[in-house]
Amino acid sequence: MTARALAGALADERRRLVFAAITLGDSDAAAVAARTGLGGRDVATAVRRLVDAGLVTDAGPGLRVDDGRLREMARTRTGDSVAAAESPAAAVLRTFLRDGVLIRFPAQRGRRRHLLEHIAARSFEPGARYPERAVDEALRAWCDGGEADHVTLRRYLVDDRLLARDQGVYWRPDPA
Repeated sequence: MTARALAGALADERRRLVFAAITLGDSDAAAVAARTGLGGRDVATAVRRLVDAGLVTDAGPGLRVDDGRLREMARTRTGDSVAAAESPAAAVLRTFLRDGVLIRFPAQRGRRRHLLEHIAARSFEPGARYPERAVDEALRAWCDGGEADHVTLRRYLVDDRLLARDQGVYWRPDPA
């Protein structure tokens, strides 16, 4: 995450309040709402944005600050040319994939397309034919432990024409 992205994640006062409450130990939305005085919807939106930014994690025993991610950000110099040159596609992958697992789908179509292209390229050879069972098995590996499911992932890949389908057989079209 760049310094600009970090500043953007904390630019909203409600997100800062929610981040502070989680930092102080509130581990569920109700406790965060009680401490901050924000409504449930505002808390949920702020939490989602903080999770997307990598500042907060919702895995395990409730909400908590992602200490490892903060340490990683602290080690990255803000002027680092690698961090500054990060492509939008790389930022999407870093945000929505954790250890090769799809955490959830991006709401924005362009971001989702970057993610789907990455998954298709690493899961299927262009032109090779796959039965539905093999497709499901490959996609389950991406979804294991995340909030996304392989059926929705398969549907998105077909809808975005990254996988073609005919009578239960799938293939990745040759890039042209």
